Amino acid sequence: MAQITYRDALNQALREEMRRDPNVFIVGEEVGEYGGAYKVTQGLLDEFGAERVVDTPISEEAIAGTGIGSAMIGLRPVVEMMTINFALLAMDQIVNHAAKLHYMSGGQVSIPMVVRAAQAAGLQLGAQHSQNLEPWFAHVPGLKVIAPATPADAKGLLKSAIRDNNPVIFLEHEAIYGSKGEVPEDEYLTPIGAADVKRTGSDVTLITYARMLQYCTKAADHLASEGIEAEIVDVRTLRPLDTEAIVSSVKKTHRAIVVEEDWKSVGMGAEFAARIVENAFDYLDAPVIRLSLAETPMPYSKPLEQMAIPSVDDIIRAARQITGRNG
Repeated sequence: MAQITYRDALNQALREEMRRDPNVFIVGEEVGEYGGAYKVTQGLLDEFGAERVVDTPISEEAIAGTGIGSAMIGLRPVVEMMTINFALLAMDQIVNHAAKLHYMSGGQVSIPMVVRAAQAAGLQLGAQHSQNLEPWFAHVPGLKVIAPATPADAKGLLKSAIRDNNPVIFLEHEAIYGSKGEVPEDEYLTPIGAADVKRTGSDVTLITYARMLQYCTKAADHLASEGIEAEIVDVRTLRPLDTEAIVSSVKKTHRAIVVEEDWKSVGMGAEFAARIVENAFDYLDAPVIRLSLAETPMPYSKPLEQMAIPSVDDIIRAARQITGRNG
């Protein structure tokens, strides 16, 4: 398998799906001439032309509306929001139209649309450009929400999202576009709604997604040197959530730490913890620990930004605490 970046894996997925299906097209700000704000769509304009790689004015509501309308007539738009923060300007289109038209039309209308967006902190982009808003979208029936952590999952899940007949919010962490990983060279799809156990262990389950997978992996490597074997469940898809995979792991390890990069209040971690308690309470040997973003707008200062994000050391300390091995 080839080692490629997260960014290039996404580019491959778009290119392959556009070659496979002429109904797939890309629409958004700077997706064509500039190659995308994070260079994910680089080179696609040259191959597919301006009718299938469409640069738009700065109007997120219009961009989302273009995607919805074209999906209603049988096309498969991939809508790029420069960041998830800008998608707030298109929430009416996404929540009241994309998510509901299939239901409100009695199944007569489908919206096979993907909304791609970069999100999260770590690059000193300030409070208005560093948010993790996945719980907002995962709250809405009618939307599927994906947050892949590795290049292989990013490619396989984006291809699946483009082929799905439902609107999909596809979230890409800004700080991992340059990270590398092995990606199969043959055609493959990664199923939406299926978590993946990235590491097996017997002492504690780390439940996570997106960049925090990297942090959990580093923490688990260190914990293993102390005799603590952590299992890592990468949920990958936030809606629909693979409850069975989470519960199965917790039943084996009897302990759970949720590691997320959104705010703790009403965040994804609260949902993970609730499902563990609902389905595996009798198996727990300790309360679920939740590690989350600090309850503050993201600071611009680099040291303060890093302090606001859960760290590898935070995960290690939590694992020692929950397993009773603080010494």
